[in-house]
Amino acid sequence: MEPERILQILFTLEDGLVIETVVIPCNRDRTTVCVSSQVGCAMNCQFCYTGRMGLRRNLTAGEIVEQAVFARRLLSAEVGSITNVVFMGMGEPLHNIENVMKAADIMVHEQGLHFSPRKVTVSTSGLVPQLRRFLNECNCALAVSLNATTNEVRNWIMPINRKYNLGLLLETLRQELRFKRNYKVLFEYVMLAGINDSTEDAKRLIELVKGIPCKINLISFNPHSGSQFRSTPDAKMIEFRNILAEAGCIVFLRPSRGDDQMAACGQLGKPGETQAPLFRIPAQFQTLLET
Repeated sequence: MEPERILQILFTLEDGLVIETVVIPCNRDRTTVCVSSQVGCAMNCQFCYTGRMGLRRNLTAGEIVEQAVFARRLLSAEVGSITNVVFMGMGEPLHNIENVMKAADIMVHEQGLHFSPRKVTVSTSGLVPQLRRFLNECNCALAVSLNATTNEVRNWIMPINRKYNLGLLLETLRQELRFKRNYKVLFEYVMLAGINDSTEDAKRLIELVKGIPCKINLISFNPHSGSQFRSTPDAKMIEFRNILAEAGCIVFLRPSRGDDQMAACGQLGKPGETQAPLFRIPAQFQTLLET
């Protein structure tokens, strides 16, 4: 049976700014609400539509929690109760760490929304000091957007890597997770045709995550206007997945949901007239993207 169509919810805030929340029904008794933590985003990841907006402002803890509350009230009669919350909507959650951690606390508190901490996942592009604090102060799950296996590529597609590079990011996780029992970080890896999906990338990724209790999500890139990138073909994603699995990694393929509605991963937001800059393409990829 095909999964149900995802639902977009637009919230107009008191200052007139608009955020998006997405509800994702699944076949196996799971319904996830994907909440935003900022209006726009300052990270400027080159494959992300929200990143083209730049940062307008942080959301308050109340504005974050209200997205889950509204989704729960609106949808409980239609698709069953909300079972999971992911901070993977608009914004970089750890760039708004105070409000995000307050919101997460309310979501898991028995007198709040009473979700299990394992069912609330906060995603980050890799802000190392905030990531360290999150792991020490919060019991919710953590997802890290990796998306590259070399600093050269990650510097280009995820500019935060210029401040906190792959080595620092992964060693921080390796050290901090020694003190958390039965805890696995989720690495998210958006696959970009010809950029990060080679056999060599798969082999490097295996080496990069060694010693880190983790799961890996391989995510299909969702195109949007002005995008420089293309999606990796399904067959190549499966080949990439198999290389990781054969090396003992816990790895999943995450099919695209909502890309036909501009509601999928990396498609939320509305850049407007002023947009964050596109960065120089490394020489070895210029011909590929031009064709």
